[in-house]
Amino acid sequence: MGSFLYFIVDALLGLLVWAIIISAILSWLVAFDVINLRNRIVYSIAHFLEAVTRPVLAPFQRLIPPLGGVDITPIIALLIIQGVRRYLLPMIFGPIQAALG
Repeated sequence: MGSFLYFIVDALLGLLVWAIIISAILSWLVAFDVINLRNRIVYSIAHFLEAVTRPVLAPFQRLIPPLGGVDITPIIALLIIQGVRRYLLPMIFGPIQAALG
């Protein structure tokens, strides 16, 4: 059971990493006028990614102002999420897996 919970939490964090990366790339494409938000599909994807990533990025954006007009909070969030995946999850779920396994 502990391995399954570890897998679910790790997979959700992995999906969040991809959502942040795709959201950042999409925002760059919109900013450089490569794609347009008037396209219904692009708008739907951007709106979905915004809804998923906003709760994670908003606390960082309150603390870290844009540097030269560039928002570096996705990079900070990705570093923290990867640290949680690599170090914190095994530390949390290791004893659970040992007790149940």
